[in-house]
Parts: sequence; structure tokens; C-alpha cells
Amino acid sequence: MPNPLELHLPNRQYNMESYKIFIVEDDPWYGEILEYHLSLNPDYVISRFTTGAACLANMHKQPDLVTIDFSLPDYTGDTLFQKIRAVNDQVPVIVISGQEEIAVAVKMLKLGVTDYLVKDDNTKDFLWNCVVKIRETGKLKNELATLREELGQKFSFNKSIKGQSPALNKIFSLMEKAANTNINVSISGETGTGKEVVAKAIHYNSDRKRKPFVAVNMAAIPKELIESELFGHEKGAFTGAVARKTGKFEEANGGTIFLDEIAELDLGLQSKILRVLQEREIIRVGGNEKVKLEIRLIIATHKNLAEEVNKGNFREDLFYRIIGLPIELPPLRERGNDILILARHFADEFAKENKLDNTSIAGDAKDKLMSYNYPGNVRELKAMIELAVVMSNGQEIRAEDISYTSAGRAKNFISGEKTLRQYTCEIIKYFLEKYDDDVNAVADKLDIGKSTIYKMIQQKEIMA
Repeated sequence: MPNPLELHLPNRQYNMESYKIFIVEDDPWYGEILEYHLSLNPDYVISRFTTGAACLANMHKQPDLVTIDFSLPDYTGDTLFQKIRAVNDQVPVIVISGQEEIAVAVKMLKLGVTDYLVKDDNTKDFLWNCVVKIRETGKLKNELATLREELGQKFSFNKSIKGQSPALNKIFSLMEKAANTNINVSISGETGTGKEVVAKAIHYNSDRKRKPFVAVNMAAIPKELIESELFGHEKGAFTGAVARKTGKFEEANGGTIFLDEIAELDLGLQSKILRVLQEREIIRVGGNEKVKLEIRLIIATHKNLAEEVNKGNFREDLFYRIIGLPIELPPLRERGNDILILARHFADEFAKENKLDNTSIAGDAKDKLMSYNYPGNVRELKAMIELAVVMSNGQEIRAEDISYTSAGRAKNFISGEKTLRQYTCEIIKYFLEKYDDDVNAVADKLDIGKSTIYKMIQQKEIMA
């Protein structure tokens, strides 16, 4: 007949490192029960103490978990917890107490203890389950920290942004200054120059690299949803709000929020963003609770924000609040030999992802790459090189393998006889493709009304 105690050994299958647990209990008999019960898991290394002072004297041994009795000869539970936190502010602490008053439990939980257990016949089983959950949560946190560390290495400046041009070296210098401080950063540049890549590189090379990086494209969120998306909402705040939703600012707490295309915000929402940045707190839509924030802000836009302020499209007070350290990314056509460095990188990367042999780039192909203007910048070059690898003979990319979609369209644009309306449709369609169907950006670029574009789409003159 199997030993009934074996029913409490779900962790015997784990091959993990030992897990150090401190038990602080002044009742020797009860302490022995807890120690024996937890020791049934061979991974657990138990140390038992009868006073808070003895526990504190051994905190240098870096326990993974501490359980404390609320009423000890030398400390109350709240005092001991605070002293443990002063030594190690990450270690989980479980309070095991004869105190059944709800107010005491609520007080301890508010202080930050991981759990509060009342002493009874089931305590040892509750404790077992608590330790299993805490250990698994800790394992996930460690894995997440490791992944973020690896991500930080991936986004080191020279790995995430390829090139050696003087223009790019200036950007690296500014990025380093940004990463070493908490100053707000404003990134500008043409579409496709890599604004989000720069934002991620700054975050993952800063002290916040183990915290969240949350990116939000302002132009991609419908106007009626953007406030809820940014600040969250409470259950019942509006029709369809069936549960509380955490907003992007709250998700980014402790880390970095990246607001891309911030110039697309309407003035009303700009004032709310300004209040959030000034007060360092948000209130969810439909709620009253204030949520404190500690975040780093990075913004990006392809527009000139100073000009938008002069036009009355952007609040001047918000402009000065967010401008921080300006970083203007150079277009690819101004980066010289970086074009070939990037082309080589994209070709190798595509070959690796698709399990192909690496292809070289012939001299005539290099000449062709260097002669192009790249209106779509790095993004366009990447797409061009990936197609060239596919079209090549598998050994070498030649000039004929490289297609200039934009240039070809411009060259053949007036070869056919069309009406002015047809030409207009083609121009708008071209820019919609170039700017990822961002109507606001296209309207701004072509200096036409958004309603004109929407009407042409609605009438199916342009297929979005």
C-alpha cells in the first residue's frame, strides 16, 4: 500500500535547483511539523529559527522564501516583515499566524506579504500549495528576466542598428546619452527609418531593461477607442465593457511607453496625455481610482512637431513636456555605404530564416543599390533584398534581380494616356501603400483633405 504522504509530492518530478526556505516559528513543535511537511520535497532546503533576530542574522544566505509567525518573542509580524524587506525587497514572505482578525490579515497583505495563513489543521497543506505556486511564479519571473536580458543583448546599439556612417554614429552617441538617463526622448524621421528599433534599443540598454516596453501606434487606433486603449477602463464604463481593462500606460508602469505617430492625437486627448505626464497618474475610463505611474516616455513622429504647434495642431505645453532629447534619424539615402552593409545583413538574415545558402552581392548589383533614392528607407531596402535573394540563382544577387517598385512605377507613370482623375487615384494609392494605409500621413504629405481620400475609397476609386 503506498505511503499516503506520497500524495503530497507533486514536485518530485522536478529537476530544478534547491529551493531555500526559512521558517520562523517560536513554537518548536509546530515549527517541526512545518519543516517535516515541506521537507517531503527533496528540492526544498529548510532552515528553522525561533526568533526574528536569528532569521535576520541569516538573511545573507539569500533564502528563496520566508515564512514567519505573526507573534514572536522579539518582533511582531509587521515589524519583522519590514526588516526582512529592508535586507531583501524581492523575497516572498508568508505570514502564518494564530491571529484570525481580518484587519490584521488585510494590514499585512497591504504591507506586501505574499500570503497570510491562519493556523489550523489545514495550514500545512495550504502552505505546501502556496510554496508550489510561489516557486513556479518565481521561475517564470526568472525566465522572463533572462529573456529580457537576451533581448537587451539583441538590441545593443551595433546589433540592432546596422551601419558605420558618420550620420549613424551621431545617432549612436545620442542613444547612449538617452539610455544613461531617464530623460524623455522624441524620435523623428521619415517612414521606414527605424524609429521603433531606436526606441527599443534605448529601453533595453537602460536601467529599465528588465521592465516592460510597450509600443502604441497612435495612428492605428480608432479615435473612439484610444482613451480606453491608453488609460484602460472599468467594468461597465460603456457598452461592451464587460470587464476591467488595463491600459497601455499602466502596462508600461516601471518601464517605457513608446507613443508612435503622436502628432495624430487630437487636441482633446493631447490635454489628457499632458495631465498624465504632469501628475504621473492615470484614472481608468469610468473609474475614480488613481493609479500612480513611474514610466519613461519615448515618442516618435514623421512630422515636424514644432511646425504642428505653429499650425495649431499640437499643444505647445505638451510639446515642451515631451520633446526631451530629440533624435532625428537620417534617411537611408544619406547614409552612404550603410546601404551595402544593410543589404548584406538582410540577405544573410533572410537566407538563415529560410534555410538557404548565403548569396553574395555582385558589383553591378551594388552599383544599382547605391544609385537608388529609397523613399521607403530601410524598410524598402529589406523588402527589395529579400525579393532579390528569391529571384537570384542562389549564389549571387545580380543587378537584374533587384526590382525598384517605386522607381518602375514613376518611370512608367505617364506612358499611358489617362484622365487627371485616374492619375490622382494612382498617386493616392501609391502613397497609401507607402505609408501603410495611414490616411492622415498621406493627406499631410499630399496636402489634400482626408475626406477626399475617404470619399475615393468609399466610391471604390481606390481599393484600400
